[in-house]
Amino acid sequence: MRVIYTDGHAVHAPKRFITRGAIVQSPERPERAEILFKAATEAGHVPVPAKAYGAGPVARIHDAGYLDFLENAWARWCALPDHADEIVPNVHSGRNMSAPPQHIVAQSGHYQADTACPIGAGTWEGALASSDVAVTAADLLADDIDGGDRGAYLYALCRPPGHHAYADQAGGFCFLNNSAIAAQHLRDRGAARVAILDVDVHHGNGTQGIFYERGDVLTVSLHGDPATYYPFFTGFAGETGAGEGAGCNRNFPLAQGTGDNAYMGILAAALEAVTSFKPDVLVVALGLDASEADPLAFCKITTDGFRRMGRTISETGLPSLLVQEGGYISDQLGDNLASFLAGFEGVRA
Repeated sequence: MRVIYTDGHAVHAPKRFITRGAIVQSPERPERAEILFKAATEAGHVPVPAKAYGAGPVARIHDAGYLDFLENAWARWCALPDHADEIVPNVHSGRNMSAPPQHIVAQSGHYQADTACPIGAGTWEGALASSDVAVTAADLLADDIDGGDRGAYLYALCRPPGHHAYADQAGGFCFLNNSAIAAQHLRDRGAARVAILDVDVHHGNGTQGIFYERGDVLTVSLHGDPATYYPFFTGFAGETGAGEGAGCNRNFPLAQGTGDNAYMGILAAALEAVTSFKPDVLVVALGLDASEADPLAFCKITTDGFRRMGRTISETGLPSLLVQEGGYISDQLGDNLASFLAGFEGVRA
């Protein structure tokens, strides 16, 4: 399997975030990508360097004002007296606030949904490098499809992740929505219908929000029940799309402690929704944080469970782009990726 990668992500190195009132070290660190890259290449998968695309493909998904904020926020923040070494909002534009944000402090609270997405000196460059990985992979997959290979597949090792990023808001370690950017790029390259299957343990709320009123992109997410788990406010089964997108969003909330066998039964239902949509291509938002060993653990998927997951998804036979989302540092992280990729590729070898 081709592994699209860049070390350009490393300039984004968040130090901390606030969880349950405690200031803790961010689990979304550059070492994540290093562990994943080592696991993939040691398993025999072939690294392919990402190309630089700039902000063009990103702007097909994200709001211009939001992109301007991401690109320039750090310089504006540094002009403040006594500023911290990262931008972490201390005020958010809540439901009773209506004035447009002007000051950099107000804009940070407007464009950053939570405290898990601090912005530092390299955040814009790192996030853009991550999107380059997704777009490079989408281009290569589209080339394969154009060449007649309907069973083509690639793995985009994106970091930072993206599925919590809305068109105009960062959140949950995410700034640019790599899976959505890849899906749109595949549409622009000729795919009439794209399905996104999100297996991260957290709901793909940003992806859902981006495509909620579109009928050309199906979004399907399996995730911890948002009644008790991040992102809390979206991801319920009753959210099924609106307008032209009615019926094109499916959520499968999972009970805490869901293990391999129960997960596979729910995955089968999710894949039935995918295949019924008859997409030209499948984007898999590949979170590995459903692992029993993940530091943000909610589910209890084993390393062999990830192999089964990869195999089952691959059995759809669809041209597939695997986009890395979550999955945080544990002794099993690299093994879980290698297991998923082996399961996926074993069907198509």
